[in-house]
Amino acid sequence: MDAKTLRARAQQLWRKEFRPLLITALVVFAARSSFADWNTVPTGSMKPTILEGDRVFVNKLAYDLKVPFTTLHLAEWSAPHRGDIVVFFSPKDGTRLVKRTVGLPGDTVELRNDQLIINGAAVAYQPIAEDLLGDVSQTDRANSVYASEQLPGRTHLVAGIPAVSAMRNFGPITVPANCYFMMGDNRDNSFDSRYFGAVPRNRIVGRATAVVASLDSAHHWRPRWDRFFFSLDHESQPGK
Repeated sequence: MDAKTLRARAQQLWRKEFRPLLITALVVFAARSSFADWNTVPTGSMKPTILEGDRVFVNKLAYDLKVPFTTLHLAEWSAPHRGDIVVFFSPKDGTRLVKRTVGLPGDTVELRNDQLIINGAAVAYQPIAEDLLGDVSQTDRANSVYASEQLPGRTHLVAGIPAVSAMRNFGPITVPANCYFMMGDNRDNSFDSRYFGAVPRNRIVGRATAVVASLDSAHHWRPRWDRFFFSLDHESQPGK
């Protein structure tokens, strides 16, 4: 086969096979970059709301539209609300994290003996029903304490681990303009804004709204079928 024939075949393969695949891949990855994505959660920092092995859906259009493959904003139409679970890049090392928004720009945030205080008002806590912990392991139930935290405008579940050393006292600090104070729901096992500071708005990827799939790593990656398409707002309700 001569060089001309090889070149003609290569051009034909490019037009009919490789170019359509490349265009499709670019469209798919651009959509994931700007519109929607998923995030696998490897740690228990958001227990009991999100468990290790959960894959959460990230709505990247919840607050803004970004240039594909960048954090540059083309337009903004909203901002994180208190209680939103958001995905963002850590200001410390760029790691992509999933945490809850507890402090908004201008808020004063304080923690005293694991009790959150926002703008001088102590957040209320209530005991929770055991059936809300159906997917939490027996070991975690034995070692942790659980409660319902009533953030202003949002109620959700939190956990504490009394036996471990943790940052249970913090602040008060004032959240800078255009920044957000993030914390994990598993308060005694979360690397969050207590350690790396408030998160600038431009480092926020989007809002986590649901668990789309869940695999239990402690039991040979067994699917947790009841957590598939599980809304992350299902426990939330207006604060009282």
